[in-house]
Amino acid sequence: MKSGLYVSVAALALVGSGALAQDLAFPVGEGAFNWASYEEFKAANGGHDGKELTIAGPWLGPDQELVESMLAYFEAATGVDVKYVGSDSFEQQVRIDAEAGSSANISVFPQPGLTADLAKLGFVAPLTDADAAWLRDNYAAGQSWVDLASFPGPDGNPALFGFFYKVDVKSLVWYNPENFEDAGYEVPQTMEELKALTDQMVADGVTPWCIGLGSGGATGWPATDWVEDLMLRTQPPADYDAWVRNDLKFNDPKVVAAIEEFGWFIEDGRVAGGKGAVATTDFRDSPKGLFTSPPQCMMHRQASFIPSFFPEGVKMGVDADFFYFPAYAEKDLGKPVLGAGTLFGITKDSPEARLFIEWLKTPIAHEVWMAKSGFLTPHKGVNVDLYGDATLKKMGEILLGADTFRFDGSDLMPGGVGAGAFWTGMVDFAGGKSAQAVADAIQAAWDGLK
Repeated sequence: MKSGLYVSVAALALVGSGALAQDLAFPVGEGAFNWASYEEFKAANGGHDGKELTIAGPWLGPDQELVESMLAYFEAATGVDVKYVGSDSFEQQVRIDAEAGSSANISVFPQPGLTADLAKLGFVAPLTDADAAWLRDNYAAGQSWVDLASFPGPDGNPALFGFFYKVDVKSLVWYNPENFEDAGYEVPQTMEELKALTDQMVADGVTPWCIGLGSGGATGWPATDWVEDLMLRTQPPADYDAWVRNDLKFNDPKVVAAIEEFGWFIEDGRVAGGKGAVATTDFRDSPKGLFTSPPQCMMHRQASFIPSFFPEGVKMGVDADFFYFPAYAEKDLGKPVLGAGTLFGITKDSPEARLFIEWLKTPIAHEVWMAKSGFLTPHKGVNVDLYGDATLKKMGEILLGADTFRFDGSDLMPGGVGAGAFWTGMVDFAGGKSAQAVADAIQAAWDGLK
């Protein structure tokens, strides 16, 4: 098998994941893991020796090694032989396999929209009402996870078709703690406080924000995240969901107001380089202003991945930190979190596939990946002290504190809108076009798809 190439699920019988061949990453019974959940699961579900479970997903390289380290515990507890194969073209291959009747038992979907498409065609098996109830009770913002993974089946009736696992958080504001300390600024707890702090910085002669929308052919996408976060902070979750479906039109006053909220943050004086520089600044370069001397800006709103683009030598928790992009106290909409995540769906039903969904409910199935790297979970039963570093732990606590979780809206919209007119519209807005005109143009693009 050549590295990075997809192996069809039909060939999985010849290609083992190697999970059983490796030692368990953390010896059973040692450390602060929820070993009771492992032992209980093993006692109830052992004895499946000789049975097989195939899993296909988007994880390759280090992520494949990490997921296989989790799968090794499922194998050890049940005796099931798990074969995982990753692909960098998973979205295309999962459709090909489904149409050919050669799907894996479990597919790891990187976004709900793909799951919904295949569920409607009958290529994903529905989960149970008990699974939905478990998510409501055991995941922070539990109903959100049920809503995000519930779609119409072939009969048109909605059902739960996916189990979310491994989540990313976008509702974060990055800053340099030393800069805040030198200026006497405190981390804001509400949107009202964040706006007041922004104005205070301007009054002090300091530029509050670094914002860059540049991203080559994808220029504009960082502003869509801003608008999505602000929609969740100005409107109820139901309105956000209706907007993503276009039941709430893009040029509705509620959406226009969210775009204008973003406009408040990019006014001259509030953003490095002035409003005119926002669209031409590359998003990968924009956070670097936090670390110049003197600083070019004090805050940068971006997802959990952005430290990859910090200057070399920047130490998390020392030179850089983050806080939750806060909600308005006066609007009483709780603590919404915007993000993304992967969900497991059953694409070839079997008792072992159903057993694997039960495994994902155990704290240990989350903790063994948490203790390594690159993993966040909304599971309320995990020990957050097991996160591999302080940054992940803090993000995990933000996730557990969420009342509402919503997926990146532009990723759920039709490609011509979410990865087209929405991107370019936000560039036009930063360039001076009115929020209403931008929203009208995006809605026209959506109407043109029909």
